[in-house]
Amino acid sequence: MKKYLILLVLVIGGITVMAQDTNSKTEINHKVEQLVKQLTLEEKVSLCSGRDDWSTQPIERLDIPWIWLSDGPHGLRRAPATNKAGYGDQLPAVCFPTASALAATWDLDLISKVGQALGEEAQALDVNVLLGPGVNIKRSVLGGRNFEYFSEDPVLSGEMGAAYINGVQSRGVGTSLKHYVANNVETMRMFMNSDVDDRTLHEIYLTPFEIAVKKAQPWTVMACYNRVQGEYGTQNPYLLTEILKNDWGFEGIVVSDWFAIVDRVKALKAGLHLEMPHVSGVNDEIVLEALKNGNLDEAVLDNLISEILTVVLKAKSLEKEDAKQNVEEHHALARKVSAEAATLLKNDKDVLPLTKEKYKNVAIIGEFASSPRYQGNGSSEVKPTQLDNALDIIKDEYGKGIKITYAQGYNLKDDNDFSLIEEATQAAANADIALVFAGLPLHYESEGIDRKHIDMPEAHNKLIEEISKVQENTTVVLTNGSAVAMPWVDQVPAILETWLGGQAGAGGTADVIFGKVNPSGKLAETFPVRLEDTPAFFNFPGEQGNVLYGERIFVGYRFYDERNIKPLFPFGHGMSYTQFEYSDMNVSSKEITDKDVLDVTIKVKNTGSVKGKEIVQIYVSDPECTLQRPEKELKKFAKVELAPGEEKEVTFQLSSRDFSYYDAKRDMWIAESGQFVILAAASSRDIRKSESIILNSTQQIPMMVDEYTFVKELWENEETRELLKEYFPNWIKGWTPEGKLLDEANIPGFFLEHPIIKFPYITNNEITHQEVKELINKCKGMTYTPEVVKLKDVENVSF
Repeated sequence: MKKYLILLVLVIGGITVMAQDTNSKTEINHKVEQLVKQLTLEEKVSLCSGRDDWSTQPIERLDIPWIWLSDGPHGLRRAPATNKAGYGDQLPAVCFPTASALAATWDLDLISKVGQALGEEAQALDVNVLLGPGVNIKRSVLGGRNFEYFSEDPVLSGEMGAAYINGVQSRGVGTSLKHYVANNVETMRMFMNSDVDDRTLHEIYLTPFEIAVKKAQPWTVMACYNRVQGEYGTQNPYLLTEILKNDWGFEGIVVSDWFAIVDRVKALKAGLHLEMPHVSGVNDEIVLEALKNGNLDEAVLDNLISEILTVVLKAKSLEKEDAKQNVEEHHALARKVSAEAATLLKNDKDVLPLTKEKYKNVAIIGEFASSPRYQGNGSSEVKPTQLDNALDIIKDEYGKGIKITYAQGYNLKDDNDFSLIEEATQAAANADIALVFAGLPLHYESEGIDRKHIDMPEAHNKLIEEISKVQENTTVVLTNGSAVAMPWVDQVPAILETWLGGQAGAGGTADVIFGKVNPSGKLAETFPVRLEDTPAFFNFPGEQGNVLYGERIFVGYRFYDERNIKPLFPFGHGMSYTQFEYSDMNVSSKEITDKDVLDVTIKVKNTGSVKGKEIVQIYVSDPECTLQRPEKELKKFAKVELAPGEEKEVTFQLSSRDFSYYDAKRDMWIAESGQFVILAAASSRDIRKSESIILNSTQQIPMMVDEYTFVKELWENEETRELLKEYFPNWIKGWTPEGKLLDEANIPGFFLEHPIIKFPYITNNEITHQEVKELINKCKGMTYTPEVVKLKDVENVSF
């Protein structure tokens, strides 16, 4: 009886909370409606831009408050109240691992906890909106801001972004999903045009934003600096209104990136609410003039400021005056996250973990061990509450019973200083194992500047090469925010990628090295052997203000699969101190429609001797499609913790979108009938199990017939095939349903491969232009459903 009483209390409590939320929303909406009626035209216009660099405009006459916005995605860059410009001095805040590290965890629950901690930090520092996360795709390894983004894959990026947003906003603090959209280059970013085709835009670059908006409803979305298909992101009605608001149902406000506005009136019309930062009222005068001369409708302005005020009042209603920074708790969380993100790329001869039984004398080499690189350069820089370094952590927490020798190895201020290598080589030669801390210095990765190459400093590479000659247990510990080349990869037995681990990253790294934490991170981006192998090599960073997305949908692992190029380390790769076995993969049905949800189950067992976590990745392959598609695409993933010998069954659900491609001609997602292969994988190149299914689509697909439609397209569809027979019986007579002519004197391929506008020419005008127009008009509004496919009719595809 008690359990039912508890359930009843929980249900009633839930109803109470829902009622409070509804009442609060209703009250805010009513208050906003009243405020808009009382605002002068000048006040309305002023609300659409910032008061200063970091806060919105208040209206004291009507008690309209201001709210504070602050960078950044992995920690707060909060200026003191006395520093209105918001630059220079900052209040200390916990610096968490950057997005490239967060994504390597593949752990949505953990990312949500990071978001919660950031929300608590924001409450304590009087920040209402946190400017993050960034879900832009890592199109090129050279992207200067890659450390601030999650992945090359849209699904992983979107899911990470949604988890982060839900975490932050659960603490009464808003987020700003950025940088919307196709902001994938830092070079000339204020002007650069992202020349991307519609299909690629929807399938790759819009998808992470779509997932985050639909699953988390961020309070704000930040519009990008760059142009997209020729129009600035801040004044692009197709992106800001048609897609974001109308298609996805976004409920918040759109804010400009700082100083991104080009034409304020166009931006308002397109659906951009808030210009940031304050620009001394320059644009206010322009907007007022547009309102007076009829170039801007006041109703448009009223709608935008209503939505601004809704966010402002919601934010103020959720402020917590007694909020405090839980510095120690958040520092511990940052350490846990950095350990979960650590990605073991190589571990020959089980060099790691480092145990006192195996190694009595340890050489720690590299200035990064004592002076850590822990975050990126630019607007996301955080003043940490404390900063750990690996040398001290290892000495203090793991140094008992082992001899530790340190050598600087290189000079962070001089990439070509080789004078310290000899001392480091001697230390390594006298040790049982050498831990070489190397990677990319701060100035190599920065907002506003793209990388020119993927090489580490020459001094770092030379150091690793020399040490590997004298120490067989050389272990490279990498610190970097994005992929690097490793010319010494075959000379060392172990490589641990630790990313930019935040203020507690050194502790997390030490925990993994010494086996307190079993590494479970996996790559969220492909590591290439060389820059020339990368998808955007010929089209990055662009030229003369235009960057062509020539690789189209083949970004990241999609490109390496398509070109059959072996990467240095593939997307999804990451090793463990234990082993995992996959078995008993099943699907809930072998034949489904686009309206069904497919359950996919797979068993995973820890066959090793230590507890560990495996990241199970589900890819979908479409072996035969009307349009060219990648060999496979990530659709689902899950991180599973298993004790030694433990086995768990993991379940995933796939729906129509997971099988669909975007048809730019029809402006719709299409799940085509045919065979699909579901792949369960440990990485994009390590497929463990697969199952084939048949999908039969029930979609009504518009025919889209015009004068440039090919005869073949009409012949392949039953309804339009009958129209061809009706209109042109003399020419169609004798054709089989496959489009072949029985009269071998004719060449069917020649006829089939012509657009119908050519009919009058190839028939000596027996088929006239007027008849072609009549045919086109007859086809308008026609739809078709893809033909049914049976499982027995398709060949088995193996990977």
